[in-house]
Amino acid sequence: MKFIITGRGLEVTDAIRNQIEKKLGKLDKFFEKDTEAQVTLSVQKTRQIVEATIRQNDMIFRAEHTSDNLYDCIDLIEEIIERQVRKYKTKLTRKVKDGAFHTENFSIKEEIQEETDFNLVRTKKFDVEPMTVDDAILQMNLLSHEFFIFMNEDNKGELNVVYKRKTGGYGLILPQYR
Repeated sequence: MKFIITGRGLEVTDAIRNQIEKKLGKLDKFFEKDTEAQVTLSVQKTRQIVEATIRQNDMIFRAEHTSDNLYDCIDLIEEIIERQVRKYKTKLTRKVKDGAFHTENFSIKEEIQEETDFNLVRTKKFDVEPMTVDDAILQMNLLSHEFFIFMNEDNKGELNVVYKRKTGGYGLILPQYR
């Protein structure tokens, strides 16, 4: 795996680089050798933030963790991504092109249950109204929701999603049709 390590507000020392490569290097068994792992380290006051993104064909594995200790963040990032790979292994091997994962190296001590039956507990229908992004954020806050789907009148009526970010502020999801 190839590592692209970026520091925002802190210097990436050799010790930090080695720890990242050691921990995330454990994930090599799941990915091809040319797979890139982008790791961003940042500091906000006394909090250390580690974000890791690994792209394999059309799949994106992403983890983010915040803690007082940078090395704890790195350890947890590796665990989170490995958990994602384990959880979706069966689904991914069917969906992703042959050879994307080294399935023969995918030895896991505990039994993995395939998630084929999802427990859908509620279906909701609602009218989608054309509105601006600001109106959608206002509506989302009035409803006390974490996200809100709306028809963006600024984007020719495309369906968009606004959401609250963990770090504060809001995000906007714009669909990309293939």
